[in-house]
Amino acid sequence: MSRMPVLFVGHGSPMNALEENPCSLAWIDLGKHLQRPNAILCVSAHWFTRGTLINDTIAPRQVYDMYGFPETLYRVKYPAAGAPEYAHRVSELLGDAVKIDNSWGLDHGAWSVLRRIFPAADVPAFQLSVDALAPLESHFSIGKALSPLRDEGVLILGSGNIVHNLALVDWENEGGFRWAQDFDLYIKNAVLNRRYGDTFHLSEAGESARLAVPAPDHFAPILYTLGASGESDYISVFNEACVLGSLSMTGYLFSDNT
Repeated sequence: MSRMPVLFVGHGSPMNALEENPCSLAWIDLGKHLQRPNAILCVSAHWFTRGTLINDTIAPRQVYDMYGFPETLYRVKYPAAGAPEYAHRVSELLGDAVKIDNSWGLDHGAWSVLRRIFPAADVPAFQLSVDALAPLESHFSIGKALSPLRDEGVLILGSGNIVHNLALVDWENEGGFRWAQDFDLYIKNAVLNRRYGDTFHLSEAGESARLAVPAPDHFAPILYTLGASGESDYISVFNEACVLGSLSMTGYLFSDNT
């Protein structure tokens, strides 16, 4: 097995699990080209905790952590098995910085994306939480510590949104506000030029950063993927767009091109 890639997905609305649109179709296409991993480690914005937690159950429950959506969405099933052996490997890599916790499972930040990329739910999946108390640089450092998993057949998936401000959503806006586009471009330039420090020192982005990242939950997952990426990785950008004014769907794939 060749070295597994690292993937960041802007997951947007959980309805992307059902709707066919440019973003969900891009996820489906991505799944057709990815090598099948031994397991998937998901870092989802929706498991936002005090400290870093990981689940090691053999059968993670599906968490419907969204409200006010059509009943059909709550009937979607994604019965992926867990990956306790890889969860314990994460514990080895992170040491005392992580604790086992099975009170969560696979939330919609994970399963709404995975059911489009690996629709058969035949790849074991497990989640690592986002530490709400950690500085942004710590998320990058954790991702770097987890990078050996790539050589062990584990796909590392970060799921969030680079721009995520629900308070400013404009349902009539099919694109993005200027500040949202500016911040999305700021991060894109930082990623493609491997100026990763710019992604956890956001003062350089000015006012757009304050509006785009009012809280770290949805932004932090990309930092884990940047940390897990390597200098030799080829970087692909997909779903590059802002929607509803204040959300970015932009995603990144880091793959070994050797």
